[in-house]
Amino acid sequence: MNVFTKVIIPTEKPWQRDLLSGLMGEKGYDGFEEEQTAFNAYIRREAFDRSIIEAILSPLGLDFHTEEVPAVNWNEEWEKSFAPVEVGNFCSIRASFHETSKGATHDIIITPRMSFGTGHHATTYLMIRQMQGLSFDGSKVLDFGTGTGVLAILSEKLGASEILAIDNDLMSVENAIDNVRENGCVRIAVEKADQIEPGGQFDIILANISRNVLLEQMYNIAQHLMQDGVVLMSGLLSGDREIIEKKAGEAALGIIKKDERDGWIVLQLVHK
Repeated sequence: MNVFTKVIIPTEKPWQRDLLSGLMGEKGYDGFEEEQTAFNAYIRREAFDRSIIEAILSPLGLDFHTEEVPAVNWNEEWEKSFAPVEVGNFCSIRASFHETSKGATHDIIITPRMSFGTGHHATTYLMIRQMQGLSFDGSKVLDFGTGTGVLAILSEKLGASEILAIDNDLMSVENAIDNVRENGCVRIAVEKADQIEPGGQFDIILANISRNVLLEQMYNIAQHLMQDGVVLMSGLLSGDREIIEKKAGEAALGIIKKDERDGWIVLQLVHK
């Protein structure tokens, strides 16, 4: 039987919980849950590394303790607490068991399983809010690090003619395929990949990943962006802007817009 280490972090602050889900997700944590006074994260017992958690929590002044627990049905646990997400009157993200949103222009059904991207995390919310201001009509879109597929699905609803959604995690790919099917999308191709394949050119690139991956892939992103195209980047903390802007400049990309939520940012970039 699979056994997980449950890391219990006492905190009631929403911004700390958002931050922890992003930082710990990058370190292989497989599930999260929020209690009234604590944020809990799960990882397979053999992958648990105390020094990694201490490095994440120390700058935040947070403590933790651990328990060993058997594997659980994360999706069932998620369903107990998942509430629809509303990005203004632009987009609603909900589970299939919720009623259809009456106030949102675009209604998306998402079952996240173990994948990232329900709209609850600030970076997904920011990406969606920025997508509202872009023209997707007839565009060719890349969703780099698709997770649940929510941004690819929204791209089709906004009129994109062709969407390639890639992720390096097989479970995310399978989850995205299911969500694409659930939303009746027909112009989205979902593939397992950790970088953009040579040859593709895109009008819009959506990259909600992490700082390190964005730094590693900056030139690759720039090379696959059409001359008059737009990149939206997130998975970034406010303090990451300077290093991202420097690397983007080296790849002949410039930041033209920034948005922020709970200490996280999204950047809009174009060719210089």
